[in-house]
Amino acid sequence: MKSIVYLHEIADEDRERVGGKSLALAAMARDRMNVPDAACITAEVYTDYVTTTGLSERILLELGRKDFEEMRWEEMWDASLRIRNMFLNTPIPIRLSAILRDAIEGRFKGKAVVIRSSAPGEDSARASFAGLHESYVNVTGTDSIMEHIRLVWASLWSDAALLYRQELGLNFEKSTMAVLVQEMVVGGESGVAFGQNPNDESQAVIEAVYGLNQGLVDGTVEPDRWILDRKTGEIISHSPAHREKAILPTPEGVRPEPLTSTEVDTPPLDGKRIQKVFDLALGAERLFGAPQDVEWTFSRDLLYVLQSRPITTRRTGEPTDNRAWYLSLRRSFQNLKTLRRRIEKELIPAMVEEAQSLSRQDAAKLPDMELAAEIARRSQIHERWVKIYWSDFIPFAHGARLFGQVYNDTVRPTDPYEFIDLLGSTNMASLERNRMLEEMAGMIRENPRFAESLRNQKKDFDPGFTKVLGEFMERFGDLFQGLAQSTKQREAICRLLLEMASRAPTDEGRRSKDVEALKNNFLSHFEGEQKGEAAELLDLGRASYRLRDDDNIYLGRIERQMLAAIDEGRRRIENRDALDAKHISTKELVKTLEDPSYVPKRYHTAKRATSDDELKARQLVGQPAGPGIAKGKARVILDPSDLFDFKSKEILVCDAVEPQMTFVVPLSAGIVERRGGMLIHGAIIAREYGLPCVTGVPNATSLIHTGDEVTVDGYLGIVVVG
Repeated sequence: MKSIVYLHEIADEDRERVGGKSLALAAMARDRMNVPDAACITAEVYTDYVTTTGLSERILLELGRKDFEEMRWEEMWDASLRIRNMFLNTPIPIRLSAILRDAIEGRFKGKAVVIRSSAPGEDSARASFAGLHESYVNVTGTDSIMEHIRLVWASLWSDAALLYRQELGLNFEKSTMAVLVQEMVVGGESGVAFGQNPNDESQAVIEAVYGLNQGLVDGTVEPDRWILDRKTGEIISHSPAHREKAILPTPEGVRPEPLTSTEVDTPPLDGKRIQKVFDLALGAERLFGAPQDVEWTFSRDLLYVLQSRPITTRRTGEPTDNRAWYLSLRRSFQNLKTLRRRIEKELIPAMVEEAQSLSRQDAAKLPDMELAAEIARRSQIHERWVKIYWSDFIPFAHGARLFGQVYNDTVRPTDPYEFIDLLGSTNMASLERNRMLEEMAGMIRENPRFAESLRNQKKDFDPGFTKVLGEFMERFGDLFQGLAQSTKQREAICRLLLEMASRAPTDEGRRSKDVEALKNNFLSHFEGEQKGEAAELLDLGRASYRLRDDDNIYLGRIERQMLAAIDEGRRRIENRDALDAKHISTKELVKTLEDPSYVPKRYHTAKRATSDDELKARQLVGQPAGPGIAKGKARVILDPSDLFDFKSKEILVCDAVEPQMTFVVPLSAGIVERRGGMLIHGAIIAREYGLPCVTGVPNATSLIHTGDEVTVDGYLGIVVVG
């Protein structure tokens, strides 16, 4: 059976071999539509590659580290990153490579091509994988084409594609990927046409930009939009774009270029061309028997169809299609720069002001009715910021991911997380707090008399130390939620400082690799304008990495003001009604404060395992998040107060390292978390301090107990207990 088939050789029964995209183009070519010359590398080639190289087993091992239903999006991305790195570092076997090279050189030698995914399950009537797999534009040379074929194969395992397959209930083990190699048409005007408006069945929609379609697809170029009557083709409305730039081919790929003054003032399509595109969309609909989403381009006066897929809409009662949110996690470089400005200039200052405003109102001084209203108000404020966190801050985390992908594609490191060494130590708030703690611990080491005074809680203390401690409490005291009284906060911090002073100074964990050398090596792979763009991407990645950590702290300050009011309400109910208010919901708490006669409903939490029914485990599997191996006694954190019992060289075991917990990290020998991901707070801080870290360990705080001897293998993502 042929490894590569051309459009004229593809038959209707070949969907499983060539995928929906190739099948559709072959049908349109037979129908005499203008389709660029193309060849399809069949799904059997992908299967041959992953089977022969052993990649298939390694992929399943990666995805089997944790129950897929329990994996968070960060864990999905981690798994996807490791799988992508496997593809980058696994050459196509010589036998298979020779077959592909001969076919590519025979058909496309000296030509620029577009390389697209064409997975058997995509672009079907049931679902559209539009945007979830990779496509590459203006690829030249056999070596580069071969390289990009592997990258398209790897995109079968992108986090967005995995999440979408999970939503559709598709079997990961049976996933395959055909690849379409299509001769590139350099169009002057390009766009998409929806034969039927997803929001109004009586209408069609056409969107168009100058240059290539890439800018429209990734959102960096705003399109002109026309709404047409499906029956007559009459234009109902035109929404002009703010025209500034077009995506054009360059020797290195594609890049945005400014439009001419004439193009700025003129829509990309006139009435005649709008009608041609509309006719193309209706022709595709007649051919396939359903409304189509058609991608097209004009090269001079000739209209080419680049791809066509069914317009998928969800029927009533079907699960919500979250593909748009999955795609938001993969924002383009330009979009990320815009999002960064919004976060740094607008959102973070607003969060800081919000937290400060809330802190000015002392909940303890409010009467019950006003306290109830304040709890409700703070809960609403917190909920609003949580929504912003998910809509803006989480997608901005892709800045670090985008840099990581470019770094790995360029440098090809054996460690898929090497790029993180370039991103860290960029003035993160949590590290600044730890530096102040280390400064005070250093003062205690240098003067043993300080330690004695702290142990005995003496009032007449060294003025210099007292000043630093006071500054620390003023800046970071709010992070010790749960120790509401300032005296208890101070006592707890003093206990912590004594423990920190008992061990050698922290090096702040600068990684063994020279950061400057890593940076220079990365930038050396680029020349000219690309080197400047690579440096800009590094800066964006560092900002994304820093804010991925800091945003937890800013949001946490708002959350702590909400919790302070809730804690005050629960305290009053316990004092007034002798009720255990820990298990009363916020809604029930508000009702009880408003109406003293109201009897609140209580929720119940699962009973923690005791000596007779404790779970025991020998080896636990998670995700490697910080390289290294560490051994020590476990300290399981179930409550904020547990943190202040932490001893030097213990293994920190918790559900997740929250921002207010970071101060114990310099004391720990290693970290184990239930929550997974390289971009979660604990993993970021562990990497900064050079600590072995394993994240995504199911039931970590139940299977490991305080005092257990634990070995943390941050290379393999394994935790051994006992």
